[in-house]
Amino acid sequence: MRTGVTAGALALAAVMLGPAVMHTTAHAHTTAAPARLDGATTATGTRTPVTGPTSPTGMVSATRSTVTAARGDAGDRRTARGAGTGTGSRESTGDEAGRGATGGARTGGAAERTPTPTPTPTATATPDPSSQGTVVDTVSYGPHPRQRMDVWYQSDEIKRPAVFLIHGGWWSSGDKKYMTEISRSYAEQGYVVFNLNYRLSGDASWPAQRTDTLDAVATARRHAALWSFDPNNYVIIGFSAGGHLATAAGTYKSRPRGLRGVVGISPVVSPLTAYTEGADTFDLNKRRLREAAIKLAGGCEPTGRCAKVWSSMEVPWHASRGDAPMLVVHSEDEFVSPEHGNQLKEHLRPFGVPVTVLTEPGIEHSAPLYRLPGVAEQTQEWVAQKLLASGS
Repeated sequence: MRTGVTAGALALAAVMLGPAVMHTTAHAHTTAAPARLDGATTATGTRTPVTGPTSPTGMVSATRSTVTAARGDAGDRRTARGAGTGTGSRESTGDEAGRGATGGARTGGAAERTPTPTPTPTATATPDPSSQGTVVDTVSYGPHPRQRMDVWYQSDEIKRPAVFLIHGGWWSSGDKKYMTEISRSYAEQGYVVFNLNYRLSGDASWPAQRTDTLDAVATARRHAALWSFDPNNYVIIGFSAGGHLATAAGTYKSRPRGLRGVVGISPVVSPLTAYTEGADTFDLNKRRLREAAIKLAGGCEPTGRCAKVWSSMEVPWHASRGDAPMLVVHSEDEFVSPEHGNQLKEHLRPFGVPVTVLTEPGIEHSAPLYRLPGVAEQTQEWVAQKLLASGS
């Protein structure tokens, strides 16, 4: 997929965004959001100022730099596959998503869910960011301890597009802290970044995880003014199990308003495929993923009374007109096979929804796949196309 952000799109971005205003604060402090923006519960949390080395000072200049690098060597090695399966055996859990990954540093109206009433959270650990001019808030979007998100933003009044990040971890583990470096990489490009935690399968079975994703997005959109966020211009990026949640948020006839696209890095879009591929195999990761899917479904296999919940977990089965455009990236022989992305593409094609499935040689999964040369850069270029070229 060789695409480029046009000069016209960059000019539009310049008008829409303007230069980023640099802002630093000497000490971290706790802050509460303004009371009730629209009659709903107010999101509150902790705030950490970002200090450190000088970073890009504007959305346009940072994005232009990323796109230039991506055009230089990304895409030549990419292949859009029409079909394929994999048999990789190397374990790479979703817990790794974002750990050490630097991303760019290497180079229609729909029904929306009302978030659960939000309590005032206790102070929580925040990332250790180093992007000068960026502030990080940790806020609640629900009462459960896992219903938290870190918000990376510029403390100015320029409305910016946003990137939502969802970590992986077999639906049963992982944490937003592992997405810190990837969060930083998108914040340095000038985006507002929402880095989510969500209830794990040990906390609640499906569809709690998808509900949390939609509630986090709805909370962010409701309080967009707090973070100078354009609520009608954002993408969702998910890794591994988080890719399942990201693609589920963009389908099911309930695409949130303002969602311009979804990226899945090794997304498990079909738990039934994971269940099937995990049977009668020596691949320990495939066997583990099968068991993880069973746990997500509440501990039962896809027969009898459990058939309905398994059907609900199948993202391709919920394809519909108006769903979000998708970019899916797999390794050819990873344990989450390209068959997942191919199924999504085949089910969305009749509805005219564009899906690009890219494959890389090898067995790398999730964050290690994202760190391969050119993958992060091409992902960032696709995101820029959706958020800058389309405008708001």
